[in-house]
Amino acid sequence: QVQLVESGGGLVQAGGSLRLSCAASGRTFSSYAMGWFRQAPGKEREFVGYISRSGGTTNYADSVKGRFTISRDNANNLTFLQMNSLKPEDTAVYYCAAGRGFYYDSQYDYSYWGQGTQVTVSS
Repeated sequence: QVQLVESGGGLVQAGGSLRLSCAASGRTFSSYAMGWFRQAPGKEREFVGYISRSGGTTNYADSVKGRFTISRDNANNLTFLQMNSLKPEDTAVYYCAAGRGFYYDSQYDYSYWGQGTQVTVSS
């Protein structure tokens, strides 16, 4: 099994930046595409973006495109979510997830999940 641990969340003012990290256990990290999701209170978990196994391909939700960037460091079993120009509507618990399926824009495409880290953006 793969264990994922997230960190880097916190409180930031609108327009600010945060960098989330996701550290993975195991020795097959590079076999997984890594997704990022978020969930606000009372809302469904929504897709933020993903990065392919090699890191050569990324995809983002329209709501974050141009502001968020996903990267990975397979040598150190790390995935990152750089968040810039944050908005109050970005406030949510953010999760990283690992998947090996054919699709990557749904929570059901991922097998392993981190515990989540809270991101709060004040206006």
